[in-house]
Amino acid sequence: MKPYLANFRFYEELNDFLVPEWHKQTIEYRFDGRPAIKDPIEVLGVPHSEIDLILVNNESVGFEYQLQHGDRVAVYPVFESLDISPLQHLRARPLRVTRFMVDVNLGKLARRLRMLGFDTAYNNRLGDAEVVDTAIREKRIILTRDRRLLFRKAVTHGYWVRSDDPATQLEEVLRRLDLGAQVRPLQRCIECNGLIESVEREQVWAELKPLTRRYYSEFYRCRDCRRVYWEGSHVEHMSDAIRQMMENSG
Repeated sequence: MKPYLANFRFYEELNDFLVPEWHKQTIEYRFDGRPAIKDPIEVLGVPHSEIDLILVNNESVGFEYQLQHGDRVAVYPVFESLDISPLQHLRARPLRVTRFMVDVNLGKLARRLRMLGFDTAYNNRLGDAEVVDTAIREKRIILTRDRRLLFRKAVTHGYWVRSDDPATQLEEVLRRLDLGAQVRPLQRCIECNGLIESVEREQVWAELKPLTRRYYSEFYRCRDCRRVYWEGSHVEHMSDAIRQMMENSG
C-alpha cells in the first residue's frame, strides 16, 4: 500500500475524462514520494491542456507543485465560466488571435470553422507530432477527438471535442470557447484556409462558365489556391447554414 493519500475533485467538463464512478466525486489518490501535481492529474485521465486552475487546500498552484500527504485538490477547466483573475492561470491566455489546428479526424469541422472566418489549419496527412509542432509554432489551439494527443507535454492550448457529429462539434466549439463575437463569415476559403478577396470580373472571366458570366457580376478569389467564388445560390445556402449554426450555439 502506498503510504500517502490526497483527495482530488474535478469540475464541470473535466469529468468527461474520468471513469463514470468518479464523476463529480472526491477521488482518493495514493502515492509515493512527492510527485509534481501534473502527474497524478494525468494518471487520473485528465490532459493538462484542458486545465486552467488548480487549488490545493484552497490555494492556487502551478503544475510544478509537489503533492503532499493530506492535500485536497480542486481542478478546474480552461473554459469554466468562473472569474479566476486574481489566481494563478496555468498558461498564458488568451491567445492574441484565435487560430486552430484541427487533427485528422475533424476535416468537416475544419471546413465549418473556415466558413465562419476562423484561421483553421488542417492536413489529413499529418501525424500527431506534426500536428503538435504546427500548433506550437503557429500559436494554434488544437482541436481533436483523440484525447491522447492532449497529453503530449508540448501542448499548451487544446480542446477535446466531445461530439462525433460535425454540426454539433461546431456548436460545441463555439459555445465552449465563447467565439460568437469573433465570427467573420465568408472571409476564408473552405478548401485551403486562404483569405478571400474581391476581384474584377475581367480577372476571372476566362475561368467562368457561360451561365455564371450571364447572371453574376461580383466575384472573389482565394489568395492562396486561386479558387473563384461568386454570390450565387451556394453563398445563400452557406449564409443560411451560418445563421443556423449561430442560433444553435447561442
